[in-house]
Amino acid sequence: MIGIFSLPTPHNEPILSYAPNSPEKIALKKALAEAKSQELDIPMYIGGAEVRTDKKVRLAPPHEHKHTLAYYHKGGKDDLELAITAALNAKHDWENMPWEHRASIFLKAADLIATKYRAKLNAATMLGQSKSAFQAEIDSACEFIDFLRFNVKFMEQIYAQQPISGAGMWNRMEYRALEGFVFALTPFNFTAIAGNLPTAPAMMGNCIVWKPSETQIYSANVLMEVFKEAGVPDGVINLVYVDGKTAGEVIFSHKDFAGIHFTGSTGVFQNIWQSIGNNIAKYKSYPRIVGETGGKDFVVAHLSAAPKALATALVRGAFEYQGQKCSAASRAYIPASLWEEVKNYMLADLKEIKMGSVEDFTCFFNAVIDEKSFDKISSYIEDAKKNPLVEIIAGGKCDKSVGYFIEPTVLQVQDPMYVTMCEEIFGPVLTVYVYNDNATSFEDILYLVNETSPYALTGAVFAQDRYAIELASKMLRHAAGNFYINDKPTGAVVGQQPFGGGRASGTNDKAGSILNLLRWISARTIKETLVPPTDYKYPFMLEE
Repeated sequence: MIGIFSLPTPHNEPILSYAPNSPEKIALKKALAEAKSQELDIPMYIGGAEVRTDKKVRLAPPHEHKHTLAYYHKGGKDDLELAITAALNAKHDWENMPWEHRASIFLKAADLIATKYRAKLNAATMLGQSKSAFQAEIDSACEFIDFLRFNVKFMEQIYAQQPISGAGMWNRMEYRALEGFVFALTPFNFTAIAGNLPTAPAMMGNCIVWKPSETQIYSANVLMEVFKEAGVPDGVINLVYVDGKTAGEVIFSHKDFAGIHFTGSTGVFQNIWQSIGNNIAKYKSYPRIVGETGGKDFVVAHLSAAPKALATALVRGAFEYQGQKCSAASRAYIPASLWEEVKNYMLADLKEIKMGSVEDFTCFFNAVIDEKSFDKISSYIEDAKKNPLVEIIAGGKCDKSVGYFIEPTVLQVQDPMYVTMCEEIFGPVLTVYVYNDNATSFEDILYLVNETSPYALTGAVFAQDRYAIELASKMLRHAAGNFYINDKPTGAVVGQQPFGGGRASGTNDKAGSILNLLRWISARTIKETLVPPTDYKYPFMLEE
C-alpha cells in the first residue's frame, strides 16, 4: 500500500455505569461467576509458544484468599534467555512492518477490549487484584483502551515530524526502533499500566520481554489472549514469570538490552539504575531508562477551601482502590478553622462505606493486594495506636482471616514530620496535619509540603482564593508532576492529564502523551543532495 495515512482521531472511552439490570452489569456478573467456577492453568508465552514448567504457583483473590483462581507456571533463567532470543528473532520483521499495520493491530486490540473482552478483563482484574467494578472499568477497560488508541495517534504524529530542506537537498527523519530488546516490568495495581508498558514500545517497532507482578498475572493472561487475537506476531511480546533476582542477572547483563519501561517502587528502580550503570560498557547502546515509581501525595487546603469538596476529595483520593494507587492522597494539611467541618463530613462518608468482596457491588472498598502488604500497612497503624501524639480519627481495624482487609484509616498527627506523613505506605491510611491558620502562614505550610517528602508525583491544592492558588502553584512547581486545583490527586486520564512525576517518583516521561513514545525510538537524519558539487573549490578562494 502506498499513501500518507491518517489514523482515526482518538476519544476517551466512555465509562459504563453498571447500573442495575444494565447489559454491562449482567455481562460482568456472568464473567465473574464463570471465572470463579474454574481453576486456570496459566503458562508463560515465549515466541508464540505456551511454556509450562514443573513449578506451579497458586493465585487467589486478595479478598478471599482460600479460593483458588489459577496456577501459573514459574520460570527461571533458561526461560528468560529463551524470551530474549525470541524477541531478538522477531525484531527484524516487526520493526520493518509498515507502521500503519502495527497501528492497526493495536487499534484492533482496543476494540476487542471495548467489546468482546471487556467483561472478561474487568472480571479478571476484580478477582485477581480486588478491584470494585467501577475501579476495574476505569482501569482495565477505559484507561487501557485509551492508551492504545491515543498512542497510535501519537505514533503517527511522531513520524510526521520532519525537518526543513534547503535548496538542492531533501532532508528527512527516520524514526527507528531501539537496537535490541525492551524489558517491561509492570505493577499489580493497574491492568492498564501492565498493558501499556509493553505495548507502547512495541508499537514503535520494539520487541518486548514482559515480567508482570505476580499479583497481576491473572489479568495479564487475559491481555495476552487479546494481543494474540489482535494479531501481535509471535515473539513481539513475550510474557515471563521469573523472580526479580533472576531477571536482573540475565537482562541487565545482556549486550542487546536496549531499555526498560518500569512502574514500581523507588527502591527497586534505583537498584535497576545502579545495575545498568555498573554494566554500561556491556551494552551495544545506552539503554533508555523510563520509570514511574513511588509517591507521598499531598492535599493542602487554604482557609478559603470549600469544606465539603475537600472532604469528598480526601475520601475518594485516599481510599478508592484501598489507597493502592501511586497517586493516592496520603498526607493532608488542613487549617484548624476548617478541620471540624471537614472531619465531620469525612466521618459521615466513612460510616457509610461498605468493605467486602468485589462480587458484592454495594462495596466501595475491598482488600489490599496480599499478606505482605497487609502486614506492612497494619504495622504503621499499630505503631500509630501506641503513639500519644497520634489520634486515630477513623478506622484502624485489620483482619486477614478471610481476605486482606484493612479499614479506611485516618490519622491526625501533631508532628508534621511523623513517619506516616513522610513514608509511602501504599494502603488505606490518610494522615492529617491540622495547622493553626491564625499563627502559621499559608506560605510556611506550602514550604513544609514541598520539603517533607522525597517524592513528587501528585498533589492538590484546595482554595477559593485565587492568590492562594497562584502561590501554591508557584511554590509547589517541583513537588508534583501532576498538580490538581480543587480536585483529588488521582484519576489522570490519557490524553487529558499525562501522568508522571519527578524527584524520587520517576523520570516523568508522561504516560498518556507523545513524550513517552519518543523514548522508544532512535532517530536517523537523512540528507540527500539532489545535484552534488563536482569542484572542491569555494568562491572565497578566488581573487579579483
